[in-house]
Amino acid sequence: MSVSRLMLAASLIALALPAAAQTPEETAAAALDEAPVWDGHNDMPGQLRWRFNSMIGDFDFTHTLEGDHWTPGQMHTDIARLREGKVGVQWWSVYVSASLEEPVAVQTTIEQIDVLKRLIAENPDDMALALTSADVERALAEGKIAGMIGMEGGHSIGTSLAVLRQMYDLGARYMTLTHSANTSWADSATDDPEHDGLTDWGVKVVQEMARLGMLIDLSHVSEATMMDTLDATDAPVIFSHSGARAVTDHARNVPDAVLRRLPEHDGIVMVVALPGYISEPQRQRNANRAGEKARLESLNQGNPAAVEAGLAAWDQANPMPDATITDMADHIDHIRDVIGVDYIGIGGDYDGMASGPVGMEDVTGYPALFVELARRGYSKEDLEKIASRNMMRVLKKAEAYAASQANVPPIETPVS
Repeated sequence: MSVSRLMLAASLIALALPAAAQTPEETAAAALDEAPVWDGHNDMPGQLRWRFNSMIGDFDFTHTLEGDHWTPGQMHTDIARLREGKVGVQWWSVYVSASLEEPVAVQTTIEQIDVLKRLIAENPDDMALALTSADVERALAEGKIAGMIGMEGGHSIGTSLAVLRQMYDLGARYMTLTHSANTSWADSATDDPEHDGLTDWGVKVVQEMARLGMLIDLSHVSEATMMDTLDATDAPVIFSHSGARAVTDHARNVPDAVLRRLPEHDGIVMVVALPGYISEPQRQRNANRAGEKARLESLNQGNPAAVEAGLAAWDQANPMPDATITDMADHIDHIRDVIGVDYIGIGGDYDGMASGPVGMEDVTGYPALFVELARRGYSKEDLEKIASRNMMRVLKKAEAYAASQANVPPIETPVS
């Protein structure tokens, strides 16, 4: 037999043999190489304010674990760790406290946008500000971490659609309708109901956001607010950092009734890593501790030392159970089982919590999550969707919706 025939025969035999199966580690690595993580929520800009009063001229964001930048405590995020965690796109939260008076909240939000833009500008080799899906694609092609701006809480617009529009012009591309407390126009998940969802003015906020192309973020809002928002617009909605309530029954998570409506809005749940939201044992322990604290305060009125000692004893007898990567993966599994893999993303909430789950304590942990998902049978295509392709689709859909509204005038409301 000629050499050429031998080579042909060998090729045919090779084709007939089954391909070697990829390990979960290989599947996850291949997926994240093709589609880096697009994380829905990171509170690093707030850390710059709290730790440095937003004075960052001498701040090195390259690797904050080196030196004494963060004593006491360490941040979860820097450029080196974003790279290690395979993060290619980051929604940066410009969070300000919901307790601020509205004019102060507006100013503070603008200051948060300013410090984030300055940080990105000071790291041009590694970071790029992104305002559109095209900007994201360009940054990724250049090997940079694309940064987008998300406002966390409708108090940041000071009950003004004019301020909302100007925040969009400053670069904000999503807004969480509430944070920990109600606004005058929308109910929060963690406050006593006041409006039974959205007020008529809240409906205008949602519709103006959709017209602009600003994503409507339903993390932190009540179930009634979620439902009213889905009734108010056909534009996409997101949950930038939430879990599944059927897995962990926390008010911050998404009920199945809302999940089932997401496909009609081409929405996405970016699954959070915050331990108390993804671990039911942690949620129960936190509730039990709050009850014990109230009991001790009632029994020891005027004696805070006794309350403190009693709580310390209770903590020692009731250690916090671990939240793990498997807990986070369970939330992803549930959402997939209810509405499919096309509506899932990742929204860590790093630098807005004490620590992520065991194995995902900071932003370097994302590859481990994707290995766990691969072990559970998620394909490379599934992992690419969860990592970033679903979020890209949602953003493009929001941009297309805004383009369809180009001839619709801004919503006007009277000012006093």
